[in-house]
Amino acid sequence: MKPLLCKLLALVLVMLAGDCLAQQSQEFGKYSVHYNVINSNHIPAQVAQGYGITRSPNRALVNITVMDNSQGEAGVGMPVRAAVTTSAINLTGQRRDVEMREIVESEEAIYYIGLLPIHNMETYNFTVKVKLEGEQKPFDLTFRQQFYTE
Repeated sequence: MKPLLCKLLALVLVMLAGDCLAQQSQEFGKYSVHYNVINSNHIPAQVAQGYGITRSPNRALVNITVMDNSQGEAGVGMPVRAAVTTSAINLTGQRRDVEMREIVESEEAIYYIGLLPIHNMETYNFTVKVKLEGEQKPFDLTFRQQFYTE
């Protein structure tokens, strides 16, 4: 049990590392969509193995979390399940659909991850669609990120 908790803690810390540097989220009414993309090589080996993530300097891990800010502790919110689709287009127009999978750790940890092949100095424009039950339209989120693999 203890090794599992250490792995989970390490994964959460890695996933939140980008948020420590700059808040990467967008508000949609009472919901916020948090996002980050990191080089999969930065994920600890044991954590990557536990989640079936390929560690490589040429792969990026996309992480999306949807929070209901009207629930949970003040300022923190509660994670909610959603249908998340992600695509990325590089500057030469190559489109990649990122297959996202849901990870549910507990009622307090629900997130969506996917892998994307990358090259050094490559820039991607990401489009994320988040569809929540009870909402008529999906939330559309766009952001740009450049990758460094060397």
